[in-house]
Amino acid sequence: MYPLAQMLHSKGFYVTGSDNNQTETVEAVRSMGIQVTIGQKAENIQGADLIVYTTAILSDNPELVAAKASGVPMIERAQLLGLVTSWFNNAVCVSGTHGKTTVTSMITQILKGAGKDISAYIGGKLPIIGGSGCIGTSDTFVCEACEFCDHFLHLHPDIALINNIDADHLDYFGTLDRIIESFVKFGNMAGTVLANGDDANTRKALEGIEKPVVTFGLSHGNDWYADNIVHSVTPEFDIFHKGEHFAHIRLGVYGEHNIPNAVAACAAAYMSGATSGEIEAGLESFTGAKRRFDKYGEVNGITVCDDYGHHPTELTVTLNAAVKAGYSSVWLVFQPFTFSRTAMLIDEFAEAMKIPDHCVITAIMGSREKNTYGIYDRDLAAKVPGSICFEEQDHDKNFELCAQYVADNAKSGDLILTMGCGDINKCSWLILDKLKEKYAVTSNG
Repeated sequence: MYPLAQMLHSKGFYVTGSDNNQTETVEAVRSMGIQVTIGQKAENIQGADLIVYTTAILSDNPELVAAKASGVPMIERAQLLGLVTSWFNNAVCVSGTHGKTTVTSMITQILKGAGKDISAYIGGKLPIIGGSGCIGTSDTFVCEACEFCDHFLHLHPDIALINNIDADHLDYFGTLDRIIESFVKFGNMAGTVLANGDDANTRKALEGIEKPVVTFGLSHGNDWYADNIVHSVTPEFDIFHKGEHFAHIRLGVYGEHNIPNAVAACAAAYMSGATSGEIEAGLESFTGAKRRFDKYGEVNGITVCDDYGHHPTELTVTLNAAVKAGYSSVWLVFQPFTFSRTAMLIDEFAEAMKIPDHCVITAIMGSREKNTYGIYDRDLAAKVPGSICFEEQDHDKNFELCAQYVADNAKSGDLILTMGCGDINKCSWLILDKLKEKYAVTSNG
């Protein structure tokens, strides 16, 4: 909702909103002069000409109930985003189970850095646009396209980028085959499909896609591929296009998993008018979107970072990058998001969470769900030897206990990495505050 608020406000629409939680994002929206009410109440909708809601809102939410009874036109967030994509002749819609935000951010960084006045809608905050969304004057719109509840089928993609396909949102899709079917529909809505030729599930989807396809990846059989890779914390490599050298890339972000992300962004940016030199400069200057291996601070040699990863595959690639980064030990503080995902992928989560040296698990954030699965953090902890969780299920008290435990036990040279797509970054700040208190007392003593 945040980037939509940014975009519509900048177009001159009068926007108001509400949230149930005081966050940095709420403050960012308010700083634009947009009224945001904390607490969702029936009276918040008074005077609205259009009401936009998200599927994260439960059906008994009093503001949603009042909206439905008001007679005011209502649309879901994805429908509004779809309308916005229809304003542009080059809507680059970036889909995929993993890496959407990073690839969308990379493309935006390249094109904005090249001086192109594009518009963007990103699932994370990007410093070069001062938030998650922006409106420009050109015909190019770089847009993150989420498959949850088939939301991306509301969009109007000119370039449909498929970064990968994995089993997620099974509470809605039920099976991986149904997820693949939705990506087929998404691809067939576009003018051109830009697809990961190394991903097996994406290749399966391509069998049903009838539009022109351009492939990317690490294998030489792709139209765009990386080669001559120097494996380090921030990788360096060459990009080839149809067998010809195109660019030499020095990434400004951690992790080998960002190499195919960068190749995808390179191809999309080139298709949107960027030169090889502009792409090289953009990818080198890209230091990540907020909440993607985002460094929050360092106290007494202890580094605190935060990452949005919330699926076992995302945890695996990020944690593998973390353990290779040269820290004495790696702490994972993980907030499971939704009861359905935790229950359906519990064994996969457990395997990923064995990668770090230490693992602390917070209470599950249910978000749009009620706990009909009877699943708790202790069930996940039981599958991860040596992990810690606390029986306290109250959100704030649970964060307090987790943060205190980590601050008490982390040592100089350690990395503390909070992960999850909920509000686990609040725990990052809590940990930092407790470390500052601890070492201020030590130094004064």
